[in-house]
Amino acid sequence: MTHSGTNSYLLGTGAVALIDPGPDDPQHLTALLTALEPGEHIAAIIVTHRHLDHTALAPRLVARTGAPTFAFAPAEVTRRPIMAALAALGDIGGGEGHDDAFAPDHLLRDGEVLALGDWSVTALHTPGHTADHLSLHSGTWVFCGDIVMGWASTLISPPDGDLTRFRDSCARLRALNATQLLPGHGAPIEAPQARIDALLAHRDQRDAQIRTQLAQGPATAAELAQAIYTDTPPALIPAATRNVLAHLIDLTERNLAQSQSILSPHAQFELI
Repeated sequence: MTHSGTNSYLLGTGAVALIDPGPDDPQHLTALLTALEPGEHIAAIIVTHRHLDHTALAPRLVARTGAPTFAFAPAEVTRRPIMAALAALGDIGGGEGHDDAFAPDHLLRDGEVLALGDWSVTALHTPGHTADHLSLHSGTWVFCGDIVMGWASTLISPPDGDLTRFRDSCARLRALNATQLLPGHGAPIEAPQARIDALLAHRDQRDAQIRTQLAQGPATAAELAQAIYTDTPPALIPAATRNVLAHLIDLTERNLAQSQSILSPHAQFELI
């Protein structure tokens, strides 16, 4: 699910920022430290979201550098009410890869500017992939974590994944007119607006596929995933099922579908 691995970014010169420490991998740690120029040091560690492939190396880096860590408020306090209600039911699932142990030294607010030396970033709350997801705007670049990637669409797994918010976050990033999006996985995105448009069109297409299947009769998220993701390797079907569930929740909120019982991953859904 991480493609070629997790991207970590060093920003600035002298006292540099590290964006997304990455996995707890000795080679990753060595690569980061050896990438520093003579006289440079990591002065701030910024995390886009609390997934292990982005956060797990943070304790080792803090121990080596003494740098403070920064992130947005945790998902538990940043979910929309509908997602908080779903989480309270206890059987919604989700939380894949969440780093329960990560606790940043400082919480960044939406729109807050963090600056040191020759670099600055503006923290933008861009939920959708997770409720606590940040993008970091710096000049004409946006470090966009996992909200936009060039090689695949984003996993949206409720209750922290939220398709309604994903669409809003994409629109927010599109309006920045960045020249490059620098994602958490894969290559830089050189045509940000076109890529965001393609991702939103993909979500609209998925909505249409789900509604077409539901027109044939009620179905669960798992049944819909099997019917729609016909070319997907079996190992990725569980992730596809979580994406379908995110669409079903969004369709329910828009009064285009409804659950035949209490909203859950195993509920049957039907068109309205």
